[in-house]
Amino acid sequence: MKIIKWVLFIVFVPVVLFGLYIVFLSFTNYSPDEQVVQYENKLAPKLNDTLTFSLLTWNIGYAGLDQSMDFFYDGGALVRPSKANSLRNLEGILQTMKKYHNADFLLLQEVDVRAKRSYRINQYETISHHFPDYSKSMGLNYNVRFVPMPPTEPLGKVMSGLSIFSKTEPVKSTRYSFPGNYSWPMSMVMLDRCFLVNEYPLDNGKKLMVINTHNSAYDNGSLRKQQMDFMKSILIDLYNQKNYVIAGGDWNQCPFEFIPKFENDIFDTIDLIYLDANYPQKDWTWAYDSTIPTNRRVRTPYSKGKTPCTVIDYFLCSPNIRVEKVNGRMLNFEYSDHQPVEITIKLL
Repeated sequence: MKIIKWVLFIVFVPVVLFGLYIVFLSFTNYSPDEQVVQYENKLAPKLNDTLTFSLLTWNIGYAGLDQSMDFFYDGGALVRPSKANSLRNLEGILQTMKKYHNADFLLLQEVDVRAKRSYRINQYETISHHFPDYSKSMGLNYNVRFVPMPPTEPLGKVMSGLSIFSKTEPVKSTRYSFPGNYSWPMSMVMLDRCFLVNEYPLDNGKKLMVINTHNSAYDNGSLRKQQMDFMKSILIDLYNQKNYVIAGGDWNQCPFEFIPKFENDIFDTIDLIYLDANYPQKDWTWAYDSTIPTNRRVRTPYSKGKTPCTVIDYFLCSPNIRVEKVNGRMLNFEYSDHQPVEITIKLL
């Protein structure tokens, strides 16, 4: 009889704890509206529409996915580096970004606010402190009280998102929720993907719309298609309002018919997904550097010439924007599993 009681106890307790955890997640689940205004200033200064503008996009990987790291979501084992390495990575990211001190807009992804994986360092405020002359805005896309994976070392609390730092103040910053998600209950511990739209008034009465996006990964492509279809309508609508539109970020898919020209690294063809031709409409321009990989596979630590790499970080420009140049920066993935890309544009 005692054996039966112990067996029932061993079975019953985990079931109850799991049930309580699901209830906890349900009550604390982050579920923002489709559109949320993050910041607004109707008196924001106007930009000169004859200027040339430069933008930088970089997924900083919460300063936790340096070249020595693998990652459990990609088949590795690790979640975060040591605290010393995390701080070293963040400092390296800051020093690299300072080399782009003339950039008008900094588009960053995977910037932690409070997260166990980055030792609860507020990276958003740290970056802001190092760029005091920049206006800042953020859209959260990962806000979970406790992520239980992997079981041996849970990811724990995560609060993270994408941010735009700009030399001038936007008149408005709006977070747009992407449609589609994982099925319940997985949806409660995964990212709530979004893109951030900042509006900058111009002397000619129009606006420069700067968009920072971070599309889904770890799916069969169906989530990414839903997201791109939704974004398409927003992009076309903004452009039809006579605005200039540029979107940059981590698209988690390759440009249409992308052909890599890497000098040493090999092209990652695993689960390869390309964007559709003429997205969102004909005459829009995809701007990327095909010679520098922007992302590496993190199943294992980085090894030049052996680790599969790809280009999934780049920019999309409306027909009234001319791309002057676009350059990736080769860092050998020293501080992140992504590498920065800079673009210079001219408004027509």
